Amino acid sequence: MAKVNFTVSRVTGFKCDEGKDQSFLWDLDAPGLGLRATAGGKKQYIFQAKIKGLGIDPRISIGDAAAWKLSEAREQARQYKLMTDRGIDPREAAATKRANEATAATALARTTARDSMTLGDVWPTYINDRKGQWSEGHLRNHMTLASPGGETRKRSRSLTTAGPLSVLMPVRLSELTSDYVASWLNREAATRPTSAAQSFRILRALVKWMEDQPNYRGIAPEGVYSSTKVRDVVPKAKTKANDSLQREQLNLWFRGVRGIDNGYRSAFLQVLLLTGARRTEILKLRWKDVDLTWKTMTISDKIEDTRVIPLTPYVSHLLSMLPRRNEWVFYSAASSSGHLEEPKDAHAKALQSVGLPHLSIHALRRSFGTLAEWIDLSPGVTAQIMGHKPSAIAEKYYKRRPIDMLRIQHVRLEQWILNEAGVTWNASN
Repeated sequence: MAKVNFTVSRVTGFKCDEGKDQSFLWDLDAPGLGLRATAGGKKQYIFQAKIKGLGIDPRISIGDAAAWKLSEAREQARQYKLMTDRGIDPREAAATKRANEATAATALARTTARDSMTLGDVWPTYINDRKGQWSEGHLRNHMTLASPGGETRKRSRSLTTAGPLSVLMPVRLSELTSDYVASWLNREAATRPTSAAQSFRILRALVKWMEDQPNYRGIAPEGVYSSTKVRDVVPKAKTKANDSLQREQLNLWFRGVRGIDNGYRSAFLQVLLLTGARRTEILKLRWKDVDLTWKTMTISDKIEDTRVIPLTPYVSHLLSMLPRRNEWVFYSAASSSGHLEEPKDAHAKALQSVGLPHLSIHALRRSFGTLAEWIDLSPGVTAQIMGHKPSAIAEKYYKRRPIDMLRIQHVRLEQWILNEAGVTWNASN
């Protein structure tokens, strides 16, 4: 191989030999450094040397001679020569370096993305992952509390207000510290404590969910929901002492509810009181779940998958009077689901018509439990009908009673409630 001491003029003047595709010139100063000229007029610095212990002498491109200074090319060749003398293939070293740089760049990008991720970025993924486990009302509550507001209400011209969670949506999760959450709770609790408490519970559930997801684990700071400063400002739930039907109110309540024009709404409210079931459990009752022969109802249970309760005489009478429009017992032509969704307005009007104070829909479930105490119904019986978890406080030894045993007690309670309400009906119909 022809070797000369490279100079700028020699590099500039070197050309490919006539009739050849490429020609080479080698440097005396930097072992392994070469210059390759092609018939097309291109010139490139290269490196070629035997790799100790491998018995190969790969030719490695350094770069375009027009772009690289001679001193830079010599320095690169010397580095390659140090590698080959140590038995290192410069090509493999370069590939490893590129891989490490790519890994580092990816890690940096991932870290940057995680650091800039907001609650609003995670929210849709969380909702989509969890909504299959929730009732329609629970999902609707999430969306309402996170809503930015500003939409026209369905029944008035006023605009909806932003939910407590909406102000947290633009906040970076890495900045969602316990101090930030405590400050947010203090502001929201001053004007809407119930919504603030519900929003906090949703935020807590979301952060717990994130800790189970590899892509989100570790983004939110520790103590975001568990620190003392946060727990101290979470609005405490207040017992609704007056949100329950009193014994002396039964007559007026039944009069108002039985006077509702819509038979499905009227029956729904009465069944809710006489079964102690949850609102959504009765709203989603299907005709296939009602056994008029064996006098039972199978209810989708919040705690267990389902529970079977007695179909008491008056409840059976109410259901038998309802037209079967579709699969749902409590049909609604106005609802996209095909069943009643929110009958609280009809209930409020019924209460107003007989002069009773406001009573929530959930209060009917609470009333079932308190009214049962008037006839000394066993707490275990009440809990099993209502679908409560077994409680050692309510009953020392929780028993799973058969349906016929439950029926005796349940019918006794229904008869007592109807007697107190002065409700008369033809049991033969």
